[in-house]
Amino acid sequence: MAGLLPLPGRSSACRDGTWQAQQAESALNHGRLPFRRVLSSQGVLSSLWRWTLLPSRPPIRSRRFWYRGFILLLTFLIYTCYHMSRKPISVVKSRLHQNCSGIIQPPNATHSPNDTTWCSWPPFDQDNYKELLGAVDNAFLVAYAIGMFISGIFGERLPLRYYLSAGMLLSGLFTSLFGLGYFWDIHVLWYFVLIQICNGLVQTTGWPSVVTCVGNWFGKGRRGLIMGIWNSHTSVGNILGSLIAGIWVSERWGLSFVVPGIITAVMGIVTFFFLIEYPEDVDCTTPQHHGESEEKQDSPEDPGNNPYCHQESSLEAAAGCSKEPSAQPAAISFWGALMIPGVIEFSLCLLFAKLVSYTFLYWLPLYIFNVAHFSAKEAGDLSTLFDVGGITGGILAGLISDYTNGRATTCCVMLILAAPMLFLYNHFGQSGIASSIVMLIICGALVNGPYALITTAVSADLGTHQSLKGNSKALSTVTAIIDGTGSIGAALGPLLAGLISPTGWNNVFYMLISADILACLLLCRLVYKEILACKSHLSPGTGSCLALTHTQ
Repeated sequence: MAGLLPLPGRSSACRDGTWQAQQAESALNHGRLPFRRVLSSQGVLSSLWRWTLLPSRPPIRSRRFWYRGFILLLTFLIYTCYHMSRKPISVVKSRLHQNCSGIIQPPNATHSPNDTTWCSWPPFDQDNYKELLGAVDNAFLVAYAIGMFISGIFGERLPLRYYLSAGMLLSGLFTSLFGLGYFWDIHVLWYFVLIQICNGLVQTTGWPSVVTCVGNWFGKGRRGLIMGIWNSHTSVGNILGSLIAGIWVSERWGLSFVVPGIITAVMGIVTFFFLIEYPEDVDCTTPQHHGESEEKQDSPEDPGNNPYCHQESSLEAAAGCSKEPSAQPAAISFWGALMIPGVIEFSLCLLFAKLVSYTFLYWLPLYIFNVAHFSAKEAGDLSTLFDVGGITGGILAGLISDYTNGRATTCCVMLILAAPMLFLYNHFGQSGIASSIVMLIICGALVNGPYALITTAVSADLGTHQSLKGNSKALSTVTAIIDGTGSIGAALGPLLAGLISPTGWNNVFYMLISADILACLLLCRLVYKEILACKSHLSPGTGSCLALTHTQ
């Protein structure tokens, strides 16, 4: 697909090396490669790189560093937009159903003076509004959970640039359509449920694709810290979604969805032009997931890594010379990915961890609105502190797990600490604004830390597991299995919260604490193996364990 326009008589010249020398000399004399280039499936940056003169290229390490930083930034922005488009519904809930007794009715109003729901948005003005809002949430989450298992399979077989771009454009469309229900004066439940189902399905294109792309560019070294920082896009997206939705929630709440939808669609166009899926697409070395360090791989003393030593092969690649087709590894099956050691345990743990996280995501603004009696905008703004804590928790979890090489142990410890903090927040968190801020940040760090670690570094570790023997065609499928299983919990959490909340918010928090404990228990076997591995590999004077047990 990439390739150049064919030149007559090129094949035989490629075989004896004459043609490369002629083209190299012509390129040096004229300052450019003397043939036309068509836009490849590798993106604009990949295509532009091929125009660059080989002798003037920067050193391979600095070039690879630049591209890595660019891929991290681009995928960060991509998934920030995905999460930004999910958040407005949690902020707008308090506007769809509110107590109207304190609001002055307009002069031409025909409502009864005793009607306390006249300002709500039908059909959410009924007494069962919590169940209806829960149905809207679960329409998205159930569709997301089901679609995630399928999405990873497609992600292994389709170009990620096309897959992500289409997903973002469609996600922006469906997010905007939800908000257009306000301007079109739509008051039927099936419309909002249908839009949420469609949006849930197309949003599954995001996570397996961005994790796969980052995994293609980064090896195992410092993966926890790098992905912990990178995974803050989840919290940043939630914060931006809350702040943008809060601007219009009290007036024209439809714009709370339309604006994030437009931003997401624009980002999809940017993705189409600039995403680079593989390091090989721009003549960068492939990272080592096992074995030698990346520093050794990039060593300038290694003749194979000298950019000038690659002139002939790069020119041959740029000219599209025929090469012997190498055997490409087949994409792994769903069952094969499921049998990778550690996938089942981490998937089930994420189910309960995501149950807690997504219950906060969808119900925290309404909880603050009802219990602390803040306005809808203030409740939405205060709820962003949970995501601020999530950023800190994700980075700490990645840093600690890199140092100890104990992914499961890090998750387990944070989950153990999260249970009492949830209890304290429910009973004392609303006693004052200062205590509410501190406890929200701590709860966010402890709840989202394990969630962030499992969906990023753990998924990448398992997707490049030693048992795969170098087959890179498993990362997207493994990521989809782990996140798809977690998404079942993400669907159950808000649903259970909607059903339990009429009996009291205390019962909702007891449910969250129980889920947190179950998530911790599911990791016990892996924690035990990590402790044994730590004892066997801990050398005198070393402060960290040197082996991941789930890779054994």
